[in-house]
Amino acid sequence: MTAGLRMVAGVAALAMAATGALADSEDPIIIPTHNWSSQIVMSHVVGQIFESMDNSVEYVSTDSQSVYESVRLGDVTLELEVWEGAFGASFRAALEKGGLHDAGDHNAVTREDWWYPMWTKEACPGLPDWEALNACAAAFATPETGEAGRFLGGPVDWLKHDQERVDGLGMNFKVVNAGSAAALWAELGAAEKTKKPIVLFNWTPNFAEAVWPGEFVEFPEWVEGCDTDPSVGPNPDKTYDCGNPANGYLKKAAWDGMKDKWPDAYETLTKISFTNPQIAEMAKLVDIDEMEPEEAATQWLDENRDVWEPWVN
Repeated sequence: MTAGLRMVAGVAALAMAATGALADSEDPIIIPTHNWSSQIVMSHVVGQIFESMDNSVEYVSTDSQSVYESVRLGDVTLELEVWEGAFGASFRAALEKGGLHDAGDHNAVTREDWWYPMWTKEACPGLPDWEALNACAAAFATPETGEAGRFLGGPVDWLKHDQERVDGLGMNFKVVNAGSAAALWAELGAAEKTKKPIVLFNWTPNFAEAVWPGEFVEFPEWVEGCDTDPSVGPNPDKTYDCGNPANGYLKKAAWDGMKDKWPDAYETLTKISFTNPQIAEMAKLVDIDEMEPEEAATQWLDENRDVWEPWVN
């Protein structure tokens, strides 16, 4: 059976499991997808759940920062992964304008920051302390960065403010941005072959933590305002002189009109709550098992009926 037929069969099976569910509006629920695997698979998981309730679903590729404006305006219906560290500011700005709302938290706890695989400690034993990392900057230098250490950041549109942190803490590092999440894992895999020291952007929940044991760099603790007010944090002249939240939220956001237009789907959305291991497994199906997101979503749903069926029934 082809992947497409398996997906269709899987959705049909889900529809049978959701017996009695009634369709809301005949208009499609618009679900945005971004450029990291867990969000894409989760979007298809939730989309297939909505389809099992006889709703129509469409997926649109959307910028991960501007999506909150799209939700606010009703151009897309919801957002399933609101990471506090990466998107909290954009989410809060849209909330203040009105048109979208907090649709509840996932059980998952998030962290997004500088990270290194455990073999890197051999070259820099003082880790995870950021000052120890800075003292070891030469161990991370490349021809691209000269005498400065190289930090491999995520795609530019993730807006992690890594360069602002380097400037705020006076670090001897240069930020080089990867073009995609896949590029991060490719460089990490290449470094593993020779146990080359590497420091790069990583996050949890994510499949990588099971494949490459490692640790987050410990920067000055996140304090509200350290990203906007120079007086907050250790450097009185700079912002971003702190780490990202170590125990961040992972929220869902919804267009205000969703609860009236698709009331059954909206009620299900408010019940949906994934854990760190569940989200990591979604990413693994694509990034390690090399499944297509639609097929990964169908498999995840088939193997986790005890998790999602209560959200529908």
